[in-house]
Amino acid sequence: MCPVLLKRATFLPLSWQCFRALCCKGPPPARPEYDLVCIGLTGSGKTSLLSKLCSESPENVVSTTGFSIKAVPFQNAILNVKELGGADNIRKYWSRYYQGSQGVIFVLDSASSEDDLETARNELHSALQHPQLCTLPFLILANHQDKPAARSVQEVKKYFELEPLARGKRWILQPCSLDDMDALKDSFSQLINLLEEKDHEAVRM
Repeated sequence: MCPVLLKRATFLPLSWQCFRALCCKGPPPARPEYDLVCIGLTGSGKTSLLSKLCSESPENVVSTTGFSIKAVPFQNAILNVKELGGADNIRKYWSRYYQGSQGVIFVLDSASSEDDLETARNELHSALQHPQLCTLPFLILANHQDKPAARSVQEVKKYFELEPLARGKRWILQPCSLDDMDALKDSFSQLINLLEEKDHEAVRM
């Protein structure tokens, strides 16, 4: 309600008060937008997860060979996600696309072979220590939890040595699959909370 009506509001007819409240109400506040980079090996499921969050048909999903950008909408924020291809010949160029990122999504295939898991571990360690990413919030998704060979979150945490490596950093490790969208959305909500906290800290500084 407009400030000039505060003292007289109780004496006005209810319909008039409602009209004035609607009249004086401005546009809804714009949702904050965050620029994120999404990395992970080919086959980890990055493209499928982001497409599902954007309500795109899974039939149209094509593995990313270079990079793609998606605006992923949530109730309290919009995430502009730059997804980088995970092939061997592309990963060496990942760091060229890190600039301007405010957060990181790392997707790993929890049911992959030991060799691929070791490669994913090395890539995650490299990202966590990269000068342009090391202070940013990380969402680490242990994907393909619906597969029989999937490793648990605790197994992934131990194998990737996340506790000693990421100590003092803002990071979240969550299980996920395309079959459980509620859990996936909750993981992103936690990431948004970390992004908001970092925003508030920057304002206080």
